[in-house]
Amino acid sequence: MSKKKIKVVISDLDGTLLNSDHTISAYTKSVFQELHKQNYLIIVATGRHHMDAMAIISSLELPVYLVTSNGARIHSPQKELLYSYNLKSDAVKSILSLDIDPEITTVIFKETVWQTSKTNKKLNAFQKDLAYPPEVVVFSELEDYSAIKIFFTHEDHQKLVKLKNQILENHSDDFHHAFSLPICLEFMDKSVDKSVAIAKILEKEGYSFEEAISFGDGFNDERMLDAAGIGLIMGNAPENLKNKLPHLEVISNNNEDGVARYLSEALEVFSISVK
Repeated sequence: MSKKKIKVVISDLDGTLLNSDHTISAYTKSVFQELHKQNYLIIVATGRHHMDAMAIISSLELPVYLVTSNGARIHSPQKELLYSYNLKSDAVKSILSLDIDPEITTVIFKETVWQTSKTNKKLNAFQKDLAYPPEVVVFSELEDYSAIKIFFTHEDHQKLVKLKNQILENHSDDFHHAFSLPICLEFMDKSVDKSVAIAKILEKEGYSFEEAISFGDGFNDERMLDAAGIGLIMGNAPENLKNKLPHLEVISNNNEDGVARYLSEALEVFSISVK
């Protein structure tokens, strides 16, 4: 491992900082609190909605910059909204008017509610904060199509690939897409990406990506992993992501506190003392 002057720690949430119960372990919390004491800038970057993510990172009990909806929102450590970017309503309506396989769960994430084509127990298990509730709707009957992002999920990855190609056939100029997991396909505004939002924070704080270490497990993490001075892929990440970034190290998985244990063991690099 090469020595780098790391001042910024960036982490994804699901499959990375969170274990399979979608919680932050006590050990991970202790490591991040020590990082904060030693003045490291901490950024959490997730595909989750900000209301949902804020409820999760509050358990760290420290100030964190929060990038949500894959970069469509940035909140300061004081929970102040610094940046926001929504999808164009007409573009959302156009996608939802397509002949989408009814087996696929379709979701649009709005400011205070997420609207879904049907109840999906697996998806509901991810969204634990009742302050950001789901609402089952018939999309063709909506009047307001404003949204932060569009989300599709199905256990068959190929069904989502087919849908992605169908959407991009006519909307390649409108949307940026990402597979946060092989079973989760997301569409944001063309300008939105985690790495773009993180770059805004780094500029504001006077740091560069070269001074950052980043952790992730999904294809929506690809650019931020590749841009960081040290990018680390979770052991539980899809093999396709590992193959796309073969120059990056793969560490242990999210259920083994992979992020925190790497940071704790990298004392020589970071000059930190974590008990």
